Amino acid sequence: MADPGTDASRPLDTVAVQGIRVRGHHGVHAFETEQGQDFVIDVVLHLDTRPAAASDDLADAVDYGTVASSVAGVVGGERHDLIETVARRVADVCLADERVRLVDVAVHKPQAPLDVVFDDVVVRIRRGRVTP
Repeated sequence: MADPGTDASRPLDTVAVQGIRVRGHHGVHAFETEQGQDFVIDVVLHLDTRPAAASDDLADAVDYGTVASSVAGVVGGERHDLIETVARRVADVCLADERVRLVDVAVHKPQAPLDVVFDDVVVRIRRGRVTP
């Protein structure tokens, strides 16, 4: 009988960092790239937290402070026309830690230049680790 503690089919745990606010210069309009605007990012990391829980050691955990700083670096860094590209780049930095198997990313652009009243524009993506 397989050890339920090592069952590969077991659902993954999640660690979420929500509401990361960063000034960025993404968009297709000149005023967006010149003036910038605030973006809000949510990430949900899917991983196995059992090793960290067992050891109670940060070295065995995905450091969500480091993740948040990396996400902020992407959003506040290189300019992109589309927030779809920003979302993909955020996913890439989250998946750089091999313990993260899957990541959900939401890029909110609450000040998007629309001609209608709205609350938010959000691009949501899910990306996973490619296995050979």
